[in-house]
Amino acid sequence: MGEQDSVGEVGGTTENYDAEELKASEENSEAEPYVGMEFESEDAAKVFYDAYATRLGFIMRVDAFRRSTRDGNVVWRRLVCNKEGFRKFRPMQSENRKPRAITREGCKAMIVVKKEKTGKWVVTRLVKEHNHPLVITPTSSRRSVIISQTPTFLQDEKDAKIRELTAELQRERKRSAALQQQLDTVLKDMEEHSNHLSRNIENVMERMRSIDSKREVLSLS
Repeated sequence: MGEQDSVGEVGGTTENYDAEELKASEENSEAEPYVGMEFESEDAAKVFYDAYATRLGFIMRVDAFRRSTRDGNVVWRRLVCNKEGFRKFRPMQSENRKPRAITREGCKAMIVVKKEKTGKWVVTRLVKEHNHPLVITPTSSRRSVIISQTPTFLQDEKDAKIRELTAELQRERKRSAALQQQLDTVLKDMEEHSNHLSRNIENVMERMRSIDSKREVLSLS
C-alpha cells in the first residue's frame, strides 16, 4: 500500500469514543502493548493506548499520520505521550501575561500503528520508557478524551462516501460519453444510408424519365 512521505501534525481538538470502543478498552485495560499487536481499526488502537496511558499515569496525544497515495485514507498513525517534544519559543506579546507552564519535556514514549493489507492495524514501533514521573489518576475521574485533528471515524466515513460518489459520478460521465459517441455514430450511419437511398431513388427516376422519352420518340415515328 503506497504511503505519502510527508507526515501530518495533528492539532488540539478532542474526540469522545462511543460505548463499544470504551467497553473494548476496559476489557484490554490490563494488556501491555507490544510490536505486532493487532487492532480492528485505528480508533481501536487509540482507545487501547489511551486506556493504557490512563493506567500508567500519562496522557496520550495523537501526533502524526501518513495517508495512502492511492485513496487518501490514513494508513499510519503515531500516538505519543503528551510530554513528547519541546514547546516552541514564542516572544511574549505582553509583559503582564503569565508564562505558560512547560508541559513538553522531550519524552520519547510512543506507539506507531500501521494499516496492513488485511485491514488490521498493527503495532510496528513501541517505546515504553518515559523521562518524567508518571501520575496515576482514578479512571472514574478522567474523561476518556483524545487529542485529534478531527473525529476520525466520522470524517473517514464521510470522506469515503465522497470518494465513492465521486468515483460513481466519473463512471457515469464516462458511460454517458461512450453512449453519446455510439449515438453519434448511429446517427451518422443513418444519415449516410438516407443519402445513399436518395441517390438511388434519383437514379431510378432518371432512368424512368429516359425510358419514357424514348417511348414517346418511337410512338411518333
